[in-house]
Amino acid sequence: MGKLSNSWQLMKTSFSVLRRDKEIMIFPILSFTASALILFSFFVGFWFLGLPSIDSSLWIWIIAMILVYFVLFFIVIFFNTAIIACANIRLNGGDPKITDGLRIAFENIGRILIWSIISATVGMILQAIRERAGWVGKIVAGILGIAWTYVTFFIIPVLIYEKKGIAPSIRRSASLFKQTWGETIIGTFGFGIIFVLLALLGILPILLGAYAGGTIGFLIGLICAFFYWAIIGVIVSALNGIYVAAMYQYATKKQLPSEFDASLMPQPATPY
Repeated sequence: MGKLSNSWQLMKTSFSVLRRDKEIMIFPILSFTASALILFSFFVGFWFLGLPSIDSSLWIWIIAMILVYFVLFFIVIFFNTAIIACANIRLNGGDPKITDGLRIAFENIGRILIWSIISATVGMILQAIRERAGWVGKIVAGILGIAWTYVTFFIIPVLIYEKKGIAPSIRRSASLFKQTWGETIIGTFGFGIIFVLLALLGILPILLGAYAGGTIGFLIGLICAFFYWAIIGVIVSALNGIYVAAMYQYATKKQLPSEFDASLMPQPATPY
């Protein structure tokens, strides 16, 4: 029960941080917007420049897609770093601003870039295993992907706060995960279950729209569901980053955040 109760406390702390610092949700929005612009620019640029077709110059497309793939990884990790940075400031009793998260991310842009390249490369290797080894490859890649995710769970806070190199940071992250594997797994699965259930509610406006208004109603319900799922996605991304920061505090200080941060605890009412 210790790990379960600790995980629940860390999850509540993460929700508390997001409730106090709602501006953190701007980072997932910026991440999605930047990624969408990169993809849009890539395909539109190829079309307007009249570059050779995929069939005639496959190698050009492969190189371009790899570059875009690495850029997208960098964007996601960069803004996730900003989320973790802001959450860490709050967990230490500060009052983070959007500029604080961006500043810390920019200060560590070299580390973020290197880590993005490594993460993207590992992702490409796992995808190649899935595609080339049949169902066995899918299972192996799935297991390796989960293991890699948890081994590197703490990699960003280790990189930006402990200033280690990539290899030492991976070892440090693995060590922290080994110490807190129960809370880490329970928390990530807990958030996953909560938000899957919330996401399922997005089906309701589609069904209601189709039932009440035919095709038009279905389209309206689909639009409502899209925006609802987008909001859920933003919240999930923000909370995942905050949870990493909370777990890092817990793993390194051996205390639950609420034990050393009075700003996250309920405050007594002011007497009149």
